[in-house]
Amino acid sequence: MSAYPYEDRFAINRRLPEEGRPREEVLAELKAMAVEEDAFWETGQCSGTMYCGDHDHYGFMQEAFGLYAHVNALQRDMCPSSTKFEAEIIAMGLDLLHGEAVTGTTPAGLVTTGGTGSICHAVLSYREQAAATRGVTSPNVIKPETAHPAFDKACHLFGIELRKAPVDPETTQVDVDWVEANIDDQTIALVGSACNYGYGTVDPIAELSELALRHGVGLHVDGCLGGWILPFGQELGYDIPVFDFRLPGVTTISADTHKYGYAFKGTSVLAFRDRALRNSQYFFLTDWSGGKYCSPGMEGSRSAGLLAATWAAMVQIGRKGYLGYAKAIFEASAAMQEAVRSHPELRIIGKPTFLFSFTSDDFDIYHVNDFMRLRGWRFNGQQYPNALHMAVTRPQTQPGVTEKFAADLAGAVDYARDHAAESPQSGAIYGGVIGGMNDEADGFIRLVMADMMDGFQQVPAEG
Repeated sequence: MSAYPYEDRFAINRRLPEEGRPREEVLAELKAMAVEEDAFWETGQCSGTMYCGDHDHYGFMQEAFGLYAHVNALQRDMCPSSTKFEAEIIAMGLDLLHGEAVTGTTPAGLVTTGGTGSICHAVLSYREQAAATRGVTSPNVIKPETAHPAFDKACHLFGIELRKAPVDPETTQVDVDWVEANIDDQTIALVGSACNYGYGTVDPIAELSELALRHGVGLHVDGCLGGWILPFGQELGYDIPVFDFRLPGVTTISADTHKYGYAFKGTSVLAFRDRALRNSQYFFLTDWSGGKYCSPGMEGSRSAGLLAATWAAMVQIGRKGYLGYAKAIFEASAAMQEAVRSHPELRIIGKPTFLFSFTSDDFDIYHVNDFMRLRGWRFNGQQYPNALHMAVTRPQTQPGVTEKFAADLAGAVDYARDHAAESPQSGAIYGGVIGGMNDEADGFIRLVMADMMDGFQQVPAEG
């Protein structure tokens, strides 16, 4: 991966151009890169990442976004439409997550910048409310090891102890007994996934709900990935356990609209059982010389374009549209999972939903990845154990994609069997395919990953 992509074709800007370039020229350069990069995922051979893949839908959202891109959603007196968009996005999310089941409190929500934003806001809310109502001074949160690293990030940022619960290696579900044994008077929340990123499995949310009620702590359900598709899977009759506000111990749910809600990247709904919990993380500064300041979340200014585009996507697709897309995705996932199960050398981990992960007890699964990469496939690699993860999205529902997966996978198994004594070329890293290294190499891995991230933001050196 080059730190200076396209350096052989387009000029590198090391400073502002003395004279601005013509708009047509700038747009032509952008289009050239976009068309080539889109061609990779348009085949349907990319795990996750592109959840919609419909350029007509993208064009529709671009029109909606363009009308409000220049508007600051912070200034509600000038743009009351932002209040309409945000309120209705939250209302539609609460409806999908069965907010009607809530009694005794008023459900509410926030629209955040994505899954990490929703998780961070939830953790902050629990910290602030526990400090105010229970006098908690050394807060801790308990999450399954499989829960998203955004919880680790949130606890790091907000000075909260994170306790990681082990999971059953066969089911990948959290050990509920371990969770209960590690709750104390400083625990502010438990976490469960519906579904987790790695394996597409759902934690025993009903049991965690009972724990949360028994011990008087919060329960966050991370539905960032599954929140906008699992409800439709339930409606279609798939065996998906209840994970939402129908369970009385569930106090917050994150659900990303920019995934299976088919909105642009940069939006997520954080739903609260109780408006008081949401309001606990509001920020106020009443004595600033610039005026009285308040903010409902960590962000200040933000483009109303994302609110408009997300709202437009949701009301244009509607329940029947989402249900139809979910049906096609679950069917495509079932076909791909069946292709995996047809090979005795491969093993699907746990009981997945639309997303699945598979490994092998006969050879290093990254041999399969090496072969599939040569056929144009991009999986997400995992570790402990080494595994490959496939998040099925709408591009995989195109005609012929599941059949190509089955054919290529058969070739990959033959290749892996023939090369089992060798070391594979690929490994595991979130968002792409370094892993498979032992824990003693942790310092080295961190250096490599830091170098990689540096490369994403490298200031071009003088030539």
